[in-house]
This record gives sequence, C-alpha cells and structure tokens, in this order.
Amino acid sequence: MQELHHECGIAAIYHMESPTPSRLALKDGPEQIARLMVRMLIDLQNRGQLAAGMTSFNPHRESVLDTYKQIGTVIEAFRLNHPAKSETILRDYAGRAAIGHVRYATCGKNDKDHAQPFERYHGRKWKWFAMGFNGQITNYSELKSELLNKEDYYLMRDLDTEVIMHYLSYELRGDDRPDLVQVFHNLSKKFDGAYNLVFMNGMGDMCVVRDPNGFRPLCYAVDGPLFAAASESVALSNLGFGEIKTLQPGEMVLIQDREGEAPAEPLAVTGSAGASPSRPKQLRVVRYAEPRRPSAHCFFEWIYFANVASTLDERSVYLSRAALGKELAIQEHRLGLIKPDYNTVVVPVPDTGKAAADAMAYELGVPSVEGLMRNRHIGRTFIEGTNRVDRVKMKFSPLREVLEGRRVILVEDSIVRSTTLKSLLSLIRERGGAKEIHVRVACPPIIAPCFYGIDMSTVGELYAPQFMKGKIITLEEQQAMARALEADSLFYLPLDAIARCIRLPADRLCRACITGEYPTEAGERMYQLALRKHDDGGAADGRTYEAPKGCG
Repeated sequence: MQELHHECGIAAIYHMESPTPSRLALKDGPEQIARLMVRMLIDLQNRGQLAAGMTSFNPHRESVLDTYKQIGTVIEAFRLNHPAKSETILRDYAGRAAIGHVRYATCGKNDKDHAQPFERYHGRKWKWFAMGFNGQITNYSELKSELLNKEDYYLMRDLDTEVIMHYLSYELRGDDRPDLVQVFHNLSKKFDGAYNLVFMNGMGDMCVVRDPNGFRPLCYAVDGPLFAAASESVALSNLGFGEIKTLQPGEMVLIQDREGEAPAEPLAVTGSAGASPSRPKQLRVVRYAEPRRPSAHCFFEWIYFANVASTLDERSVYLSRAALGKELAIQEHRLGLIKPDYNTVVVPVPDTGKAAADAMAYELGVPSVEGLMRNRHIGRTFIEGTNRVDRVKMKFSPLREVLEGRRVILVEDSIVRSTTLKSLLSLIRERGGAKEIHVRVACPPIIAPCFYGIDMSTVGELYAPQFMKGKIITLEEQQAMARALEADSLFYLPLDAIARCIRLPADRLCRACITGEYPTEAGERMYQLALRKHDDGGAADGRTYEAPKGCG
C-alpha cells in the first residue's frame, strides 16, 4: 500500500559523564556523540520523509542548545551526498546529547518552519528547551481554544506540536526549577491522544516520554554511560546496542542532575556558556502517569508502518507479518475458491506486503515472486504534481516475464482508499499480462478514521464503508469490491486475526479503524463528528476537524 502515511519518528541520544566512554562512542569522543543521531534518523526514515532535524546540547558552546532542521529526507536535509557540507553541519552541531525527528504530516506547510525539533529560547537555561513529537493530540481543538482564550497567547503554526510547546512552557513558569516528572504528569491530565515526546533543556536535562495509552512505539537502550531511545528498535540495534527495552505506557526516561547534588542556580545566558561546567547526570526510568485501558498499541505499526527489522513492545514486526500471511493461506484453503497449481504465483505489493506474501506462498506450496518492482530511485519532488495513475506507473514496473498468463494472488497489507490498488491492478493486467488477479488483504477492512496519527480522518475517503452495511464484511460485499476494482476476487482477513498474529490480547491494541471503537473519549467524539459530516455530505478529501487538524 502506497497511500497511507504516518506522522513522524523521534530519537534521543546522550553520553553521560564517565571516565570510561561507551564502546559505542565515536573515536572522536563523547562530545561528538550527536553525530550518531543522523544514523538513527536514517533508520527511522520510513516514518517520515518531509523533513528531518536535530537539536544538540553542548555546554561549551555559546548556544548550549542548537537546532538544525531542513525539508527533505535525512540524506537531503543533512547533505549526506556532499561530504564537505555534511561534515560542516555535524561539526557545527556537535555535542554529547541530541534529540532528533523525521516528519510526515497531514497538514501544515512543508517548510523548514514546520520541521522539528521545535526550540523555545529563554534566558534561564531550564526554561530554554527543544522538543520533538510523534503522534496526534486528539483534543487539539479544545486545547487550542483554551490557549487562545488566555490573555496574549498567539499561535504561529496551526499544529498540535506548537500547542504542546506552549502548554509545556506554561508548566515551566515561575522562579523555581520544576520537577520534570510532575510537569509531564500535569500535561497527561490535559492531553488526549497519542504523544511520544523527546525533550531537552539548556541544563542538559533530557526526557523521553511515552503517552499513557502507548499508541506509538518507543524503546531505549543503555551501554555504559551511553543512552539512546527511538521510535523503533532498529535504530538502536544498528548502533550496536544489545539489550533493547520497551518504554511502557505512562513511563518516561529522565536524565538529570544526580540526587544529592544541588542543581546550579539557573543563570541568564550571555556570551559563552563554557563558564558553566556540566554536572554529573543520572538516568532514571520513572512513571509519570498511570497506564490506561491497559494499553492501546496501534496494530498498524506491525502490519504497515514499522521497519520490518524492528521489534515493538517485544513483538517482531517481521514475524507478525509472516503470521498474517499464514492466516491468509489458512483462509484460502477454507474458502476453496482457488485451486493452486503450476500456473499460480503469489505477488507482494512492495515493500510491506512481502513477508505476508512469502509466508502465504510457502503454506500454499506455490512460488512467491517479485512480479512488481518498485523504483526506489525516483525523487520525492520528481513525482509531485502528477496524477495517481502516472505516479503508480513511475513507482512500479510489472515483470511480464513473471506475470504473463499466470493466475496472480496479489497480497496487499491493507486497503484504505483503493485508488493506488486499482491503478496497480490495471498495470499488472495490461503491462504484466496476468490472466487472473486475486487480491488478498492481510488486514480486516478499514471502516473508521484514525485520530491518533494516521492521515485518514474522514469516513468518506475510506473504501470499505462504501460497500459494507455493518461492521463485519460479508462474502457478497467482498465480491462487490472485487468487481469495482476489476479484480477476479478479493478477500480480507477476519478481525480476530490481528491480535492472534501480533500475539497481543485484543484489548491491548488500538483497533479503532477496523472496529469503530475508540480507546479515548476525544477519539469517540471525533468519530461521531466524522459520521455526522459524512451523513451530511461532507467532502471525502476534507478533514473531520472543523479547523485544520493538528499534526506532528
């Protein structure tokens, strides 16, 4: 599926003071550890390609916090194809700690100003901070109204990231350095929705925060004095970390002054910050809010969004997708509509359909072949402005030598709007020469919008509700979908397959988009609003939110 996007990935890294550097530290020493942030962001590139950035901490630099961000992929933003330019960037933003972000968003401008991290300068170093955000605040509209009703507040960007920044700033008000655990506890009482945060202030304090529902994944690892955290485990394992732990819902990692050592009196920053030496830090994992319901992990992380090499909440992405493929094979045997023979091949829609397709083919005893090749060398800007049919033709090349005259079982990870899939089917039949195309979807039908960080927030834009009378799809409805797509047949996985394949109880997963049952109050309110707008004839390509919706 090439039509659904996620909102952002976050990362953090910190080399604490130690007489012995971590074995994973660069040869140039701990003060250059921020360079590793770029490698981490590359491994999170699947979560956002519109912009990338990082904020580094260096107490010996005039700006103890300094933020670099640009539009484009990580390679584009950090000029990695131009060694001299990228080296200048990495040298200028060197430091022993950094937070980073890759951005995809469903709203807001695609410019540098909307890229993250966001930095808020202040003369007192514990009020000077930078933050990165992954998720979506579902009660954004209410929080925005509350903020603007306060005297003299103004929003430069209509984003929930900026609203978070203002509420965080409000919690840091006053003359006394606050307890950061209490700060995020207070915010948890206000925020509804998905919010993973990385935070770093001018004192060198760092927080990595996972929301109480645990919608989005977040993990961390420690190697001696080196700490790192990321949205996905692959960013940590590729740095060489061994034991990678899950940050549980409602938990935060706090790196701050060691207990028993009084923090320095915050001073206004004037001139070089080098006169104020960094103080020893300690790392703690603490609970800042009680987990809820008991959790609501987004199942789409396993079937589509995450890197296939990642492990999320102790569950392998690859093994979950392979299990979905086995479920498809079991269902195929039960339906008995296709009798696999020498002329039958299983073809994945690249790239996220491959693990499921391979497992399905193995169980059916037929080949899994790459009948669709994806062009990975077309730049993002090159295909902007073209229509969807042309974009599909530019992205995918069917292999006629593999497909001609064959019965093709096409494995798709999910169907949201169907426009890309319909173009693919036409491509496989006309240019590939396939005799039959049978679509098998490694996911139940998407019947409801997402208000927790995926760019589908209206009922009208979804494919399945156009055919379904209830919440459980029938054989006749799937046949009608196949005819509309001009496929020979189409079948989805049943609802109960998701929890079984991920190996988590259904009540620990957010399955709102396939059940219409939302884990938070604001999510349910937004769904009812979406239904009313749909019934009133609202535009399919609009947004459920009355104002432009917040996005990370």
